[in-house]
Amino acid sequence: MAEDIGPKAKAPPPQASPAKTSPAKPSVAGEFLSPQTALGNLDAGSAASLIAVASDITLIVDADGVIRDLSIQNEELLAELEGGRRWIGMTLHDTVAPDSRHKVASLLQDHARTDVRWRHINQVTADGRHLPILYCSVPLGQHGRVVVFGRDMRAFSALQQRLMNAQASLEQDYSRLRDAEIRYRLLFQTSSETVLIIDPARGRIVEANPAAREMFGADLRDIVGHPLLARFDKTEAIERHLNAVRNGETPEDLTAHLLHGQREVLVRATAFRQDAATMLLVRISSAHAVAAAASLSVVKSKLLRAVESAPDGFVVADNDGLILTANAAFLEMAGVMSEDAARGQALDRWVGDTGVDLTVLIANLRQRGSVRLFSTALRSETGTSVQVEISAVSIANGGKPSFGFAIRNVAPRLRVETKAGRTLPRSVEQLQELIGRVALKDLVREATEVIERLSIEAALELTNDNRASAAEMLGLSRQSLYVKLRRYGIGDLDPSESS
Repeated sequence: MAEDIGPKAKAPPPQASPAKTSPAKPSVAGEFLSPQTALGNLDAGSAASLIAVASDITLIVDADGVIRDLSIQNEELLAELEGGRRWIGMTLHDTVAPDSRHKVASLLQDHARTDVRWRHINQVTADGRHLPILYCSVPLGQHGRVVVFGRDMRAFSALQQRLMNAQASLEQDYSRLRDAEIRYRLLFQTSSETVLIIDPARGRIVEANPAAREMFGADLRDIVGHPLLARFDKTEAIERHLNAVRNGETPEDLTAHLLHGQREVLVRATAFRQDAATMLLVRISSAHAVAAAASLSVVKSKLLRAVESAPDGFVVADNDGLILTANAAFLEMAGVMSEDAARGQALDRWVGDTGVDLTVLIANLRQRGSVRLFSTALRSETGTSVQVEISAVSIANGGKPSFGFAIRNVAPRLRVETKAGRTLPRSVEQLQELIGRVALKDLVREATEVIERLSIEAALELTNDNRASAAEMLGLSRQSLYVKLRRYGIGDLDPSESS
């Protein structure tokens, strides 16, 4: 620095004999006890060196808030701020981000406080980026100038951001675990099959679902905490079965007899780890119910396998259009990795040229019960789109219908028809005859009108002449659609429909 930054220190006053004096107490916590004695006649150069090395960045600011000199000791910060020499002569207020400017006035007035207060201020670099700096101010002599000390907080901010990201990740993991627990708890409680959690070390039932009450003919409080084997007749086979599962074996399902009602049941056990201990999940179902389920018609089983392996996509959706199940062909067409990823998703996520295609299709299903050869598009997860035809049927399901959709990719067929020389519409032929006879702008206008008329006719055909749905499909208001219908002479319009 070229000028003095404070008055020269005065010579220390004569000291009394060390045996008769006691050290002076600082007026403020953290201050030197006797700076005049300790520092002596400190010149401006030495003072500047001390001030410079005290922090990453040091500013000398006058009474008007103008930066008169500065020192940057942090090499990374020096490069980021390009030496900071452009700041000299500028106000500190003009070098910080807009959201930190209100803190500058408080910072420059903090020297009147008896305690040092650090303030977080975002410093602006030459390329407009914000650097977090922690500043405090100290008065400098009698000139009204202030020394502003700054600490580079980028490392702390990066660490804080990592902590926030880790916390957000933990919260997401906790939320997923909680949701998974809720789902499996709901499945456990609503299962019609008796499900028990067994502690094999004690042989007692740790937890049981509500279906166990009917199976054992007892209340849950009389089931949980009691031995499992006490519910069965001839327990030796069951005990061997549970020990085999506990030891990692996979024995066949076991047929056993309950004491309650002398019913024959099927016992299935699976081992799992919980709190560093091996637990058993035991499922118990009626042997007669299992036999009835196994007696499903062989022909029906073949039909299900045929649908699953069919080359055309097949989807079953609920009344709201949410996918219940889908075969492998649809998953391949939609670019979905597994059926679980598609289950519960809206079908219009993949099916439909516009947002109303599936709405129109389902409305027709509810009204007619079935729809044949509905033309639309199917969009895959990779962004590609293919033309498809959909045949669909409504299926009664306990009062709430579900819908089955057979989806066929017709893009190869359309390509073959195009190569075979499909007859063009008469209007397009007329446009070709006009080339070279009329100006390009007139030809473009004619082509636009042809495309517009063909699009309106196609939308009316797809929506079964439902003009409200056709207007929504075309992205028009109903009034605009009526104007275009009158212009092209499409359909019969009542005077009241255009008003």
